[in-house]
Amino acid sequence: MDFVPIETDTPVSVEIAEIVSPSTILSPTSTPSSRISKGGIRTSLRASTADGVFAAVFSVATGPILLGNFLVELDATPIVFGMVSSIPMLAHLFQPIGAYLSERSTSRFKYSLRTHGIARLLWLILVIGIASFSWGGLNSNQLVILSLSILLCSHLLGGLAIASCLSWIAMLVPRQLRGRYFGLRNSLANLTELLGLPLAGLAVSHWYGGSIQGYAVILLVGIFFGIVSLGCQYFQVDMNPQLQNTYYASSSQTSEIEADSSPNELGETSGTISLPQILTPENDLVSSVWKNSNYLAFLLYFGLWTLAVNLSAPFFNLYLLDTLNLDVSWVTFYNSLRAGAHMLMLIIWGKLADKIGNRRILISTGILIAVIPWLWLGIGSSSLDLWLWLPLLHIFIGANWGGVDLCNNNLQIEIAPVKNQSIYFAIAAAIAGVSGALGATIGGFIAQFAGSFGIAEVFFVSGILRLASLIPLIIKKDLGSKAEII
Repeated sequence: MDFVPIETDTPVSVEIAEIVSPSTILSPTSTPSSRISKGGIRTSLRASTADGVFAAVFSVATGPILLGNFLVELDATPIVFGMVSSIPMLAHLFQPIGAYLSERSTSRFKYSLRTHGIARLLWLILVIGIASFSWGGLNSNQLVILSLSILLCSHLLGGLAIASCLSWIAMLVPRQLRGRYFGLRNSLANLTELLGLPLAGLAVSHWYGGSIQGYAVILLVGIFFGIVSLGCQYFQVDMNPQLQNTYYASSSQTSEIEADSSPNELGETSGTISLPQILTPENDLVSSVWKNSNYLAFLLYFGLWTLAVNLSAPFFNLYLLDTLNLDVSWVTFYNSLRAGAHMLMLIIWGKLADKIGNRRILISTGILIAVIPWLWLGIGSSSLDLWLWLPLLHIFIGANWGGVDLCNNNLQIEIAPVKNQSIYFAIAAAIAGVSGALGATIGGFIAQFAGSFGIAEVFFVSGILRLASLIPLIIKKDLGSKAEII
């Protein structure tokens, strides 16, 4: 998604309307049907923004905070919490399969509907399971197993769709506006989490039938909004992946907009748009990956970073809920502060990314994120910790994670070639999935069998590994400066 300069106080509709730019012909041989209109881009950006907002509600309901509290109420072990964090990572292993399947489909939207749609509807089974538990049909152990099973199946299906959706949106966003648009879109999603998470936490903790039944109600609401978010994708300009792979242009050409084409000219026969018709020789995919040094450096960094982060990440909320014995409403409050800082800083990080590049931001914010596990070692249950240090720590986390999340996504889009783009995204996600699941699993076993000292040890090692993972970014100074099209 390409951007034009955006002011932080400008309405979304105005920002998108400003994407009217001088017409640029995508290819000397291209026809009107192979161009994306201004109107199509504007509508797609609005729809994508709404999609992100509604999907954030679903994420609140199925995310680690409320799901973690639900599992605490069921007396789940630390190994279960490690699995809750590792399952989404393992699901990324299916992204290459999903990318392969999506590249043989004829519609990004229909493929997303089949995968994400089923994945979100599966959570209805957990709602039914909670109802059965309340009536005595299931015990707590069976409900924990059911929760993990649904989490696994849902993320496996979601993993099949992620690479395709990322490739879809990458082709719609103009390059020069990418940082600003994603910053805006993600900040609105975080605003939704900021408002929704504490409300959901209060509803769960104060539900007259108990927190377990309260979670079932919140989960049902989240599923509804998850389906609504998929409906928003209907209004995005659809793409035919087979045309994207057959006829593709360089990265600088993929986001240009033809000003004089109309929406009716877009894919009149198939309902999907085609891309610049620049014929290039076929290259072996494996050979292309190994020749792309920037992409390999990113894979090394991304894999190490994900392992280091997930070594300790699953246990922060467990520490608050179990060790400090805080009510879930307090935990959601702290995480809302984090989401608020994340939301506010995304706008700033987006503008900086367009000006100074993603690599520099990843290095600076990565160093700050690396010390966070060490800061947790000094947190206790005193009033000073609860009212001052925990809020400040979550604000610090949210502010810096905004830069990491945004720039990781942008850097990956810059590096991946257009041809077979979703497969490149899937390979990165699969490697991160393996390393992330490995980190969460190792951390879970250490915390399970070593007690409180084990958690402290996990936090200490995680900080060191986070710093070490930044070495590829520091060494590879040209990373992200220019996409390698092979």
